[in-house]
Amino acid sequence: MNKKYFGTDGIRGRVGEYPVTAEFMLKLGWAAGRVLKSNHGDRVIIGKDTRISGYMFESALEAGLSAAGVDIRLLGPMPTPAIAYLTRTLHACAGIVISASHNAYADNGIKFFSSAGTKLPDEVELGIEAEIDRDMSTVESNRLGKAERVSDAAGRYIEFCKSTIPLSMSLKGLKIVVDCANGATYQVAPCVFDELGADVIAIGVEPDGLNINRSCGSTQPQLLQKVVREHEADIGIALDGDGDRVIMVDHKGELVDGDELLFIIAHSRLQEGRLQGGVVGTLMSNLGLEHALRFNKIDFVRANVGDRYVLEMMQQTNSMLGGESSGHIICLDRTTTGDGIVSALQVLAAQVHSGKTLHELKGGMMKYPQLMINVPVNGNVELHSTSTVQDAVKSAEQRLAGRGRVLLRASGTEPLVRVMVEGEDEQQVIAEANELASVVAAAV
Repeated sequence: MNKKYFGTDGIRGRVGEYPVTAEFMLKLGWAAGRVLKSNHGDRVIIGKDTRISGYMFESALEAGLSAAGVDIRLLGPMPTPAIAYLTRTLHACAGIVISASHNAYADNGIKFFSSAGTKLPDEVELGIEAEIDRDMSTVESNRLGKAERVSDAAGRYIEFCKSTIPLSMSLKGLKIVVDCANGATYQVAPCVFDELGADVIAIGVEPDGLNINRSCGSTQPQLLQKVVREHEADIGIALDGDGDRVIMVDHKGELVDGDELLFIIAHSRLQEGRLQGGVVGTLMSNLGLEHALRFNKIDFVRANVGDRYVLEMMQQTNSMLGGESSGHIICLDRTTTGDGIVSALQVLAAQVHSGKTLHELKGGMMKYPQLMINVPVNGNVELHSTSTVQDAVKSAEQRLAGRGRVLLRASGTEPLVRVMVEGEDEQQVIAEANELASVVAAAV
């Protein structure tokens, strides 16, 4: 099922370049409205992050949906997982997210959620694409969709986040720095931790439409590390632009990535007798995570990179926990999609329950040295059919001699090839990764 517009994570690209244009979004709204209304209901909610182009695409989608006879509920800036949650609780036929997640402001994209708060099935996306290729029409004026703003969206989501940990649990006595990446969580995230009793220092909460993910957030946590040390905080929480990823920092200012957070949550639930099934990682998950989980007799399987594939594998293996090194963690017993705030709360619950610091909790997993280098590319790259690249991969694997691994993959969201090498010897890992990256760069 080859798709023309939808990728593994919706539709994404540079603003102004097809299909990320106002004209296309108008047609997309109309096409989605026709498909979703005919099969699933007549109300769609729209939320967005803080990048400036969100205004333009929100209006275009709203017009297209209205022309198709679908009512619209506008949420304004809201995290992606909040839109998934509100799609369910507001009984909408679908939710639309206007966001390019961790990308810079010049990019944007569209993601859809089903009425159940999950990604749209392939057949629905293909149905929308088929409608896009047809001439646009408008329903009779008395059947046009109406739009209104949901005034209490933030409050609803804040209460949901708090409900994912025990009602009796308090964060009183914890000093927490929260970096919202000048993105979609800037209003709600500080409130969640504050209302649970923490002493909150909020940074990355002054979006101007252009500074989303700029020198802050989960992709650039150096600022968070600095502020945690300066304020002698107990913990730091870095979210990305749309709020579905989280990276944390311990009281020493050391990073705690998605693999380590996933281990902490799984190990805590095991100790409390609440772990259901195994854990799903990806091809990029650190070997240390796999070894630590297996040491604790927790099943571990790897999915392809991407939250869609992680979720599919979780459903196949009846697992409640899954995630990626980037901090995109899915707690299926709490919500339907990756949620940075909810995931952070599960880690904090483990900390409060154990009485240990985050630094101590992450000590249960020893990470293998791993280096990933992003190589820019133009267009599609067939790595598996490029002999020089494949020869270089085989040579690197032979030198690692079973004490590490090599992985090359094209990014599903950016024009990059990711070169990853992992092994026991850090210096060898660095040397092999750099050599392989240079071969890939020359080939592309």
